[in-house]
Amino acid sequence: MTEVQAVIAIDGPSGVGKSTISRKVARSLGFTYLDTGAMYRAVGLFLQSHRVDLTDDQAIRSTLAKIHIQLLPGKNEDDDTGVLLNGEDVSDAIRTPDMAMVASKVSAIPLVREKLTTLQRQLGNTGGVVAEGRDTGTVVFPRARYKFFLDARPEERARRRVRQLRMRGEAADGRKILAMTLE
Repeated sequence: MTEVQAVIAIDGPSGVGKSTISRKVARSLGFTYLDTGAMYRAVGLFLQSHRVDLTDDQAIRSTLAKIHIQLLPGKNEDDDTGVLLNGEDVSDAIRTPDMAMVASKVSAIPLVREKLTTLQRQLGNTGGVVAEGRDTGTVVFPRARYKFFLDARPEERARRRVRQLRMRGEAADGRKILAMTLE
């Protein structure tokens, strides 16, 4: 029989509240918060900034070998995870609606999924982790002790995303974000 991992996996679509719930659960249990979405956003930012053709497996493979991602805890309970990409703080740069769409595209690339799944599993092997993101309970941590799937209507997800962006002082077009949510 396979051993159950001391991991809590929280899955669901964007804007449903995975990050908010995951941060709170991790903090209350003294667990590490693993923001898998931030990792995909960081990879997306790197591939985009280096103008890598997302249909060229060889270019993707060689570029992925150059990426080092480090996750940092947020400054307080409501802060997003900080992200260092090859030593550079890209925490703000990856938290835009456009980068969310880029992350969605790169997450569909098998080479990217393979690299990040391996990294996420390494981080989770120590246990005491709340992992948040799509496929965390089914693919990344299938032996997680606890698995939750959150969902909400698209309108609510878009409303939450707009509020989050405006709280950061960014402009947010609710109709555009709802259309992106429905894609």
